Amino acid sequence: MAKPLLRLMTELSSRKWLSRMMGRYSHSRMSRHLIPAFIRMYQIPAHEAEKDIHEYRSLNEFFSRRLKIGLRAIDETTDAMVSPVDATVSTMTPIQAGTILNVKGQDYSLADLLAQSPRMENYINGFAFVLYLSPTDYHRIHSPVSGVQTENEHLPGKVYPVNDFAMTHIRSVLSRNERLITYIAHEYGEVAVVKVGAMNVSSIRYADENVKEWQIGDELAYFEFGSTVVLLTEDGTFTPRGDLKPGSTVKMGELLGLLHPSEVKHHA
Repeated sequence: MAKPLLRLMTELSSRKWLSRMMGRYSHSRMSRHLIPAFIRMYQIPAHEAEKDIHEYRSLNEFFSRRLKIGLRAIDETTDAMVSPVDATVSTMTPIQAGTILNVKGQDYSLADLLAQSPRMENYINGFAFVLYLSPTDYHRIHSPVSGVQTENEHLPGKVYPVNDFAMTHIRSVLSRNERLITYIAHEYGEVAVVKVGAMNVSSIRYADENVKEWQIGDELAYFEFGSTVVLLTEDGTFTPRGDLKPGSTVKMGELLGLLHPSEVKHHA
């Protein structure tokens, strides 16, 4: 009985009006009183926050906090692709004929995830990371490469949770939730940074919408509550770090693997 009840609660929680209501509260000054309890509940390393706890005016402002300068080192390996977030690696896998296999027991098609974008053709046999951010994690998203934006796309959608239960028992969460996708051209091709919204997320925001070029590790965007980033590389342009596996935890700026020229020829 527990699983059907949890599934029903998850379905109900995906309603936009409920998410907006909870989002409004998290932005209110009243919500700042919850910050100490929030820190205790999720064992958040509050000493890493850019400001003192009492300086945050709302729960949302604390949740989307920046860190003290210098707390995340950006890997300096030549041709590195780094983690854009602090996260747990839910999935890391080659993309097989346009499908990301076995994300918490479910397969995801690029066509659904990228909403039939014509750009998806270059990722059909690329590589995918699914990076889950828990409430404990730092929620700013940084550029995994140095490069220039080629396109960005906002896809409205649901606001299902992206925790283990929802990812396992709710169909196609990553493709049904709201998504903000940034395509970034780098020396050897392009990466797609797919930011997936979640329950209580009022929005996924760019740090500065006017910025269209980033150095590796530069701030790109942020979540206003926990979520997931799907990071895609084009066919034949990436080799993952050998010791990473699903369940590994990574910090923003940590090496995920190396980019290189592709031997795969794409038709213009």
